[in-house]
Amino acid sequence: MSRTRWRLGLGATALLVAAGLIPAPAHAEDVTDYAITVDPSAQGAKIDDTMYGVFFEDINRAADGGLYAELVQNRSFEYSTDDNGSYTPLTSWTVDGTARVVNDDGRLNARNRNYLALGAGSSVTNTGYNTGVHVEAGKKYDFSVWARADAGTALTVSLRDADGTLATAREVTVTKSGWARYKAVFTATRTSSAARLTVASSAAAALDMVSLFPRDTYRGEPNGLRKDLAEKIAALHPGFVRFPGGCLVNTGSMEDYSEASGFQRKRSYQWKDTIGPVEQRATNANFWGYNQSYGLGYYEYFRLSEDIGAMPLPVVPALVTGCGQNRAVVDEALLKRHIQDTLDLIEFANGPASSTWGKVRARMGHPKPFHLTHIEVGNEENLPNEFFARFKEFRAAVQAKYPDIQVISNSGPDDSGTTFDTAWQLNRDAKVDMVDEHYYNSPRWFLQNNDRYDSYDRNGPKVFLGEYASQGNTFKNGLTEAAFMTGLERNADVVKLASYAPLFANEDYVQWRPDLIWFNNHASWNSANYEVQKLFTNNVGDRVVPSTATGTPSLLAPITGAVGLSTWATTAAYDDVRVTDADGRALLTDDFSSGASQWTHTGAGAWSVQDGQYVQTDVNAENTMVSAGDPSWHDYDLKVKATKKAGKEGFLVAFGVKDTGNYYWWNIGGWNNTQTAVEQAVDGGKSTLISKAGSVETGRAYDIDVKVRGRQVTLYLDGQEWGGFTDDKPAEPFRQVVTKDRKTGDLILKVVNAQDSAARTAVDLGGAKVASRARVTTLAAAQDAVNTETSTAVAPVTSTFDRVAGKFSYTFPANSVTFLRIRQR
Repeated sequence: MSRTRWRLGLGATALLVAAGLIPAPAHAEDVTDYAITVDPSAQGAKIDDTMYGVFFEDINRAADGGLYAELVQNRSFEYSTDDNGSYTPLTSWTVDGTARVVNDDGRLNARNRNYLALGAGSSVTNTGYNTGVHVEAGKKYDFSVWARADAGTALTVSLRDADGTLATAREVTVTKSGWARYKAVFTATRTSSAARLTVASSAAAALDMVSLFPRDTYRGEPNGLRKDLAEKIAALHPGFVRFPGGCLVNTGSMEDYSEASGFQRKRSYQWKDTIGPVEQRATNANFWGYNQSYGLGYYEYFRLSEDIGAMPLPVVPALVTGCGQNRAVVDEALLKRHIQDTLDLIEFANGPASSTWGKVRARMGHPKPFHLTHIEVGNEENLPNEFFARFKEFRAAVQAKYPDIQVISNSGPDDSGTTFDTAWQLNRDAKVDMVDEHYYNSPRWFLQNNDRYDSYDRNGPKVFLGEYASQGNTFKNGLTEAAFMTGLERNADVVKLASYAPLFANEDYVQWRPDLIWFNNHASWNSANYEVQKLFTNNVGDRVVPSTATGTPSLLAPITGAVGLSTWATTAAYDDVRVTDADGRALLTDDFSSGASQWTHTGAGAWSVQDGQYVQTDVNAENTMVSAGDPSWHDYDLKVKATKKAGKEGFLVAFGVKDTGNYYWWNIGGWNNTQTAVEQAVDGGKSTLISKAGSVETGRAYDIDVKVRGRQVTLYLDGQEWGGFTDDKPAEPFRQVVTKDRKTGDLILKVVNAQDSAARTAVDLGGAKVASRARVTTLAAAQDAVNTETSTAVAPVTSTFDRVAGKFSYTFPANSVTFLRIRQR
């Protein structure tokens, strides 16, 4: 990239456009005028060094096949149908000759249940992850295996792909009578992403923990981390690392992995399973549909946090399951065991090397403490009262023994609703230090809710925004998240910690989108959202400088759109649909006596007219939308009868339907028939506007009435008013915040312009004495721009602007995030 210093006066945008560094606006006249006024004499909120962090959960193969650098998949032959219905103990392995997986007393150790019995003259080959094992020419790879065979048995280990040999084969000779670990080193002669690792034996042999690690891990650690992925985390300079989940923590059995519990394979993530020598660590099913080897465990999380200068923030189970399981475990002895495990975790992290658990840490190679200061109990529990009863016991035990440790609670899985309100009241009443909020909403929601924390109680619990994202990886998503983040910083006295989620996605094993960092077995790339996060995390500042900005001139039109019917994992029947305008004139009537010709099927499922009702008959189909009417309709009443026939949920009645990605629907009996809510879909991403507990009875007909007036909606169920909302919050595309960097004295002006027109802005620095030259970093791209392995459409552009004064003008490009670092004199 050219090192030319651009002059960014009123022609700032034009220069960058001419250089091809940012997209040009659609028309020369696409400019909106704004004003930003800064008050440097006033003091805003202090921003902690830990403000922005990362959340690591093993989802999308983030650990095995991802950050954990092991190249062999299913190295210990522990894969099971408990992990995934398609798995066997030989998943990812092929056999030439005879081999079988054995679970008997001849195993390596009690917690490593399976091993491979390989016949004489036979071999097994591992396919690795994605397209295979990735090796790079000239680099070293460390092979190891635990084996038990007659002395003198030769194990021949080779690396090949379809084009031939990738390294000189190695021969390992068994020298001991029992289980022993044998090693070899490969140097790759070619680069390949489709390698296969083969182990052949001259005689019958038992094998376990077949491993291949790149020598070049992050910081050269054995049992280490994949270098490029760890470096991307480090480049964010996160203030904290939240781990290990997420749904991994609050789902499954709360029992341990032992003979007494029957070696349960679907357990919550429990830290003691994940420490010590890797061959002695437990295995577990991952909630997201695969196996966890726990090669990447608590010790490695603590080391990563330390290596990148971040605060470790572990999450432990509260014995109330969530993520759709929603069950409170009633077992006092088990609760006490988990509370003791939490105390032991703190000792493992902070205790002297002479203490019971500090000694374990020291034996693993880290005699010095990890300086744990925060711990979180629970994750997104949908049963707030049951959760909080248990949380209080955890907190009391921790505070009694470790009064300096801050214990974090949570407010459930959504940004609002009955669970959220109940949880927050419990947290306030108990004077909890910090509450973890999670939400995944539409880009429009993030633009509308920049002021979310303006009204939070300054004397109440602080907020940890532990998981958030705007449901996509386009630059539009990054823009709206950036706009929201200016509100987080402005409220840094309330929002003390914030982390985007999830962190990683292996492109061939995706369970959740969006994600911050994408990768495969040989490459990794930053999402547009990552570039936004990195810009903020590397330019935080120490204190907010109060500022104001003018808004975007706009008029909120009434809610307009057709009507729709849908289901989700349910069969349901609809009848007597009637839509009338505000004066009572009929816009649509349909009793389905003459078929369903007025309706257009745009979703999944199977619809047909049966006995004078319109019925969706596929009990497994999700989002089965049919719609009718005119997208220009407004100010109307929608009435319909709905009957659930079978399935997991209730029914969905839509209004304001513009197209398949933009509508409102009343979700009656959703979330496994536990909640009723109104959701708004914008460009395919949904946000919850109002929510209450509620369920639907199978076979009962419900009368549904939706009244739309302007932007106000009132909803009636069986003649009784259920609730309503007014969707009149503008999705403001122009947002800003100013912070001060104490070390450099810089004022950091952070401006987000999330619209297709440039923002010509008069900036008043309120009398601050400043240097004339500012350093500028700009992210600008089309709203639909996406970064991929081969194309980086969203990347920062650095430049200088030398017309800074007490009052100056700057034109912020369309669809951009711009940071100006202004030196004070």
